[in-house]
Amino acid sequence: MKPIFFLLVQLVVAPFTIVDSHGGEPINIGNQRELWVDDHLIAETDGITLQLHQPQAKEVILVTDQPWEGNTCAYYTIFQDGPKYRMYYRGSHWDEKAKRATHPEVVCYAESKDGIHWQKPELGICKFNGSKANNIVWDGVGTHNFTPFKDTNPDCKPDARYKALARGRSLRPEDKSSTHGLFAFQSADGLHWKLMKESPVITEGAFDSQNLAFYDNIENCYRDYHRWFNQGKRDIMMCTSTDFLNWTQPVGLQYTEKKKEHLYTNAIQRYPRAPHLFIGFPTRYLPDEGQRVEPVFMASRDGLHFKRWSEPVISEDAPEDRKGNRSNYMTWGLLQLPGKNHEYSVYATEAYYTGLDSRVRRFTYRVDGFVSAHAGEQLGHLLTQPVIFKGQQLHLNLLTTESGSVAVEIQDIDGKPIPGFSLKECQRLSGDSTSSRVQWKSGQSLQTLAGRPVRLHFSIQNGDLYSFQFTDRK
Repeated sequence: MKPIFFLLVQLVVAPFTIVDSHGGEPINIGNQRELWVDDHLIAETDGITLQLHQPQAKEVILVTDQPWEGNTCAYYTIFQDGPKYRMYYRGSHWDEKAKRATHPEVVCYAESKDGIHWQKPELGICKFNGSKANNIVWDGVGTHNFTPFKDTNPDCKPDARYKALARGRSLRPEDKSSTHGLFAFQSADGLHWKLMKESPVITEGAFDSQNLAFYDNIENCYRDYHRWFNQGKRDIMMCTSTDFLNWTQPVGLQYTEKKKEHLYTNAIQRYPRAPHLFIGFPTRYLPDEGQRVEPVFMASRDGLHFKRWSEPVISEDAPEDRKGNRSNYMTWGLLQLPGKNHEYSVYATEAYYTGLDSRVRRFTYRVDGFVSAHAGEQLGHLLTQPVIFKGQQLHLNLLTTESGSVAVEIQDIDGKPIPGFSLKECQRLSGDSTSSRVQWKSGQSLQTLAGRPVRLHFSIQNGDLYSFQFTDRK
């Protein structure tokens, strides 16, 4: 007999109708960590909402105050590379009075040991105003939106360990002058770059944005996400490749949210703690509101179909200089900094188009802290679809008030509590923990339930549940 207290969920952020989209087949979650970034696992809820969270603003980590930089520096890429962190970005400046750029666009580089304090090394690679005493790594085709990554393909050649995409027009005389698209670049050290081909490798789309690619170690291919126009709206396309030069026909992303919005950048990547999930921070462009922009959050399980949340993750007042023309972009990068294992750092721009320079500010998320299953004073319940897990323990990432708690019941496929794993027998959890072990008074091992279809019944009061994971940890 199924429980009668569950109701369909009504989200605070973006409503959706919950249906059994799995055809009655159990979902095999194994021991992967699961987040509430979509409704994939949810069957029914009562008194629980899925809430989008905003990262906390921290310090300014970069000011673009050099002559080859300026107030329109943009399209930042940030990633960890061994013991250091690397940053790439466009160096450019706009004269507000003359309404023109004051110098050619260049690709700049910075690095850090902690993700907070950044240096702009004098690299001696490219000349600017007759001097190589600068942090410029590239000044050829593609400087507008040069977006690198470190290639994790096990078959990658040493001289192409770093790769990048950037827009431009064909350099080959035999190509028509109108041939434009994304060029492919390679580098052995991430500093000295060269073209892999003298013509664009991706030509379908509109490329005036941060168009990115990375190696997908799960699907064993390169993934590209770039901009296109979809019925008059800026949007995102995806294509794949096995060699970074020959790409499949691009296809547009699909969204659960039907409202069409301008999406500029995308900042998509696999989530490190749950790599079966893709997350992205696309920039919503609002041309009728002073051309302002704001980053939003979205997630996917296949890299093509995304659940997009409607509220901005970084608002205009977080904390300053984000209300102007294109002054609130998220960078592409999700970093876990030394000694900060319980949080992720993300970065966003501010103070664009005005003054002498612009800035990049760090923000922090709790790990898995993008969306939570939330309940207030009233006891809330969430029932999952039938799932199959493996492991001996269940760990929760949770945060409750002093009077709050979270408990878990494991049910059979018909919704009946399994003896020894009922809510009544569960030791309720409270406090602030990214990995709190669930225990039942019976002391029975979860191993007896592994491999068979079950339902999870989460009971929450005055708290947030961010993720759960079955593991073999002691």
